[in-house]
Amino acid sequence: MMSSRVDETLPELAPFVHAVQARRPDDGTWCEAWTVRDVLVHQTGNAEELARVLQAVLDGAPVETRGFEREQPYRRLSDSELWAAFLDRCERLTEVAAAAAQDLSPDTEVRWTGRTVKVPFFAEHMREELILHRWDLTGDDRTAVQALNEPWMTEHSVVSVGRPLLERGRAGLGLGPGGRVEGRLRTPGMDDVVVTADADGGAIRLAAPEGPATIESDAAVRVLLLWGRRPADPSRWHSAAGPDTLRQVRALLGGY
Repeated sequence: MMSSRVDETLPELAPFVHAVQARRPDDGTWCEAWTVRDVLVHQTGNAEELARVLQAVLDGAPVETRGFEREQPYRRLSDSELWAAFLDRCERLTEVAAAAAQDLSPDTEVRWTGRTVKVPFFAEHMREELILHRWDLTGDDRTAVQALNEPWMTEHSVVSVGRPLLERGRAGLGLGPGGRVEGRLRTPGMDDVVVTADADGGAIRLAAPEGPATIESDAAVRVLLLWGRRPADPSRWHSAAGPDTLRQVRALLGGY
């Protein structure tokens, strides 16, 4: 059983745990080529690394973020050992986040995967990971859609994680000199998410709606598209853009 502090800091943990427990470790997921066990390994590594980097700042000796090689030790664990490690790392992250909230200014800048983020990012990013990867397990159930629809999920995906999300898709497009992709992802009543990419780099931002949208959807679908996923029901998003533009924007977002 997790502590009340964990429930308060990571309210999405319990729904994720229930989704994992309802499936076999070797079941497939909506995250291509990943099993349920793969998702749990990834989440354990996420919680460990978020806590490690934030703790290093508290200790006055900042460290660089490790890559996904951090997950390898967990792949060698038995299923029961992995489960215990996952819960332990989430508990540890909660403790470190609480200490950071007490001892550091929320505006303290911390290096994370080649960029700078603020202290509240660390618990919030784990929350996003729990929501997104729960969807990988369950698809479009009510809990997943409600969580993905939360405005903070869009803001975190764009402001805190957006640029790294674009890099793999941009590289895959192979844009030469003069090549450029631009798209607007629109949700009624919210700012557009504007994505652009050329040979020199990519950018993502929130902006007031202007002109035609490349893709229109609800907020939950838009978050999934930003993370290179798509809902099970294709009627939940539509596009008036031509097929070439749509293909490029989807490829930029890792969708193809």
